[in-house]
Amino acid sequence: MNATTEQSEPAGSTIETLIDELEALRKQLERLESGLERKDDRLDQLETELERTRTENARLEERVEELEEAQPPIEARLDAHEKKLNANKDRVGELQARELEKGAHLLEENVDESEIDVADGRLERVSKDDGQQYFRLPESDDPLERGGEIALAHSDLLPIQQLAKMDDDMLHATTSSLPSRLAAQLWKARTDPGVGDDPWQTGSKNVHEFVTASDMKHWIRRQERGISDDYAKKLVSRTIDALLDLSKNRLAITRKRQRKNGLEYTERRVLLMEDADIPGEGTGATTQDDPETGDVDR
Repeated sequence: MNATTEQSEPAGSTIETLIDELEALRKQLERLESGLERKDDRLDQLETELERTRTENARLEERVEELEEAQPPIEARLDAHEKKLNANKDRVGELQARELEKGAHLLEENVDESEIDVADGRLERVSKDDGQQYFRLPESDDPLERGGEIALAHSDLLPIQQLAKMDDDMLHATTSSLPSRLAAQLWKARTDPGVGDDPWQTGSKNVHEFVTASDMKHWIRRQERGISDDYAKKLVSRTIDALLDLSKNRLAITRKRQRKNGLEYTERRVLLMEDADIPGEGTGATTQDDPETGDVDR
């Protein structure tokens, strides 16, 4: 092999290498150009979305401006409506006050007591035999006789009756005295069949009902769980005192000799006499001016 042939072989190898590198560069350039085109397409897409967003924002801003411009008229209408309602409320209150002063009895649910302006500001809540409550001026008769006869006004009731109408929460809030609460519960047991635990017994002759001290003691222990027998005996005496006080002494106390297991003892009894003046019961159904009761824990 001559020298010329030896020199041409390296040159040929170099050219092939350069061709391969050039081909690789060309492919790399194609990939870069393809990637750039994809990025250009994505950029165009983002610009389109941005333009849509700007258009939507502009539309929303215009809507907000429209709503802001419309707000004052709406507020003005609401203010006018509120003034009209208040004016109508005042008119209704004035008409109701006039009717009450004429002797009308108005259903409690239709009257805003705080808005009624009557002489001395005195309104009385009464129950009627239709089972509903009404407002009236004290001791005024309804000329239209709506709702039937008046059952009893709250102010006509004895303190013991008023307390007996309260639920447990209201009773605890009204009086902190346990004997007063027990007296109210004992009275409620006598008048409300739904209570169930009723120690009162039917009397005879002139006695309408009565309860013995021993029965009262057992009843108290059922009401106040966990108290001792000795403490229950003390509560019996205090509860009897509360009964007398809260009933304005409409109850009577007697002592009766009893015999048990061969032993004789004297037991107190709380009596409700047939002629006792109890509002809503017996001969005491009519309201009378009673002397003021003693201090009641409230």
